[in-house]
Amino acid sequence: MKEQQEIIIRPYEEKDFPAIHKLNEQEGWSNLSAKQEQTKAAWQGSNVAFVAEHDGRLAGCLRALTDGAVSLYICELLIEKNMRGSGIGAKLMDHVHNLYPTTRMELLASATSRSYYEEKKFRPFYGFRKTHQE
Repeated sequence: MKEQQEIIIRPYEEKDFPAIHKLNEQEGWSNLSAKQEQTKAAWQGSNVAFVAEHDGRLAGCLRALTDGAVSLYICELLIEKNMRGSGIGAKLMDHVHNLYPTTRMELLASATSRSYYEEKKFRPFYGFRKTHQE
């Protein structure tokens, strides 16, 4: 693990979106990048949205939805590539889960992120997805 660095977790602000958009592009999340206005609206409309700052720069972000009692669904968790392994993702997830301690945290993982979540003791479950056009 990389050396622990001071990380500030704070609520998302609209001024953060350009940096989040850049992270989406760098990660190759083409759907979020191509639909920039919809993605920005999603950040504005989510009831859980936080960023992690390091040295005044956005180093990671987490967007989620919750009912506050049972479910806490992580929509996106993204950490700047050169900051991965420093605990930022875990800090963001711990922060939001501490805000809603009675909830179960749920999320989708990609083939490349699966091992990260397994290391954090998430268990797999089966789900479905469908867009309006399908």
